Amino acid sequence: MKLETDFLVIGSGVAGLSFALKAAALGKVLVITKANKDESNTKYAQGGIAAVVSGLDTFDKHVADTLDAGDGLCNEEVVRMVVEQGPKRIQELIDYGADFDRSPDGTLNLGREGGHSEKRILHARDATGYEIEWTLLNAVQNHPNITINEHYFAIDLITQHHLGRYVNRGTPDLECYGVYALDISNQKVVPILSRATILASGGAGNVYAATTNPSVATGDGIAMVYRAMGRVGNMEFAQFHPTSFYDPGVRPAFLITEALRGAGAILRHSFDKKPFMHKYDERKDLAPRDIVARAIDNEMKISGTDFVYLDATHIDAKELETHFPTILERCLTKGIDIRKDYIPVVPAQHYTCGGVVVDKQGKTSINRLFACGEVSCSGLHGANRLASNSLLEGVVYAHNIFEAIQEVWQGYSIQENIPGWIDKGIAKTEEWVLISHNLQEVQSLMSNYVGIVRTDLRLERAMRRLNLIYDETEAFYRQTKVAPEICELRNIITCAYLTVKSAMIRKESRGLHYTTDYPDKLDRVYDTVL
Repeated sequence: MKLETDFLVIGSGVAGLSFALKAAALGKVLVITKANKDESNTKYAQGGIAAVVSGLDTFDKHVADTLDAGDGLCNEEVVRMVVEQGPKRIQELIDYGADFDRSPDGTLNLGREGGHSEKRILHARDATGYEIEWTLLNAVQNHPNITINEHYFAIDLITQHHLGRYVNRGTPDLECYGVYALDISNQKVVPILSRATILASGGAGNVYAATTNPSVATGDGIAMVYRAMGRVGNMEFAQFHPTSFYDPGVRPAFLITEALRGAGAILRHSFDKKPFMHKYDERKDLAPRDIVARAIDNEMKISGTDFVYLDATHIDAKELETHFPTILERCLTKGIDIRKDYIPVVPAQHYTCGGVVVDKQGKTSINRLFACGEVSCSGLHGANRLASNSLLEGVVYAHNIFEAIQEVWQGYSIQENIPGWIDKGIAKTEEWVLISHNLQEVQSLMSNYVGIVRTDLRLERAMRRLNLIYDETEAFYRQTKVAPEICELRNIITCAYLTVKSAMIRKESRGLHYTTDYPDKLDRVYDTVL
């Protein structure tokens, strides 16, 4: 059995669904997702989507803020392209039905977040991602040319390698013909063949022990491209959100949106309740995320405490109830009323700034394979993503891929002679403790050795241990039946390796990569492409 489609989209977040809606005007679109169709990082994005839609704002200001946050590693041409497309893509979301918050006079109610010089964040209460996700899903489900297959796990990209040809990272005409995907409902691996494949599979938050990402964020797309000999870059830049709710052992960590600091919330020590961000940046609590996360990490280490406080008690109670109802409700379940109590917070991995290397049209180094959203490394985020630029990147690159693909897709043919998946493994349920143990070990060593602050010694230790875990896991993978758990572990190990390898290459401190062995920036700015 095999499936065929014109356009295969892997992932059902804002990037994948935005592309699907546009490509459906050209041909048949199949969207596959390994969990429920609404489960993606998009759904959990609280803060909003950034765009220049106010007369008080300018493209130049948004570009400058993005470049500043990216710490010299952004591609300025890409930044300007994304920023200038922003208003049009926002209007498309509104036309689809996205209900962003508005002021009494009907104008968009814009917020401000760390690193932004103006109010430019469109939001829907504190559940913006959820609003966008369901708006796009409703449009997709009503389109006759789009099919969504839930619980289909993409295992590997199909290339000339599967036709018996030797390929490597220098193969100039490497092509993608689709994917091998596990239909979880019947445990059968199905070749899905397409004229063009679009990766929109999200980031790799679960490489770390503490993350705000849902459990599906296991770096599947990044790992698949690397295994297929595609180019991956800048994986050392793992963004830690400064403020996740301190609740040890709970996964994913509950995000306390940056918009709360944009509304005036202040970070304070947990022991003497005094503010501390003035010591680190003149923008104080609204400094970019890398600065705030390192500041919190440093203050916790100095004081020996497990968390700091976020104080929103001086913000008008009605504003908290209106604009932050999700946070208010969640904290109340933990016995904290944010209208009168401080919120205990800690940094947690939040976003993967590196990923599959793409050009301005979303093209990867593998022909017929495109990527958009968090899975990609486009040059927009550089060494540190500016708050609320991620959803914007997703919709802009989905549009750019559509623009590029409509000129060439009919010249792509379905590759018919793809062999079926050979699964000679046997179920070894008694050995599956290996998976859970190795997963916990990877997450622990990445958090301890490859977190907010790094050293050469920590990176070397992490790499040695990862190599052992890789060997154990690959041996188990070859012997057992394919299943989501073992595939996710392989992908997490691959992304952990790429993160450590890239961090070892970068002999400087820049953006999200801070190492005490090389505390200064180099004059030479470069990408780490593997």
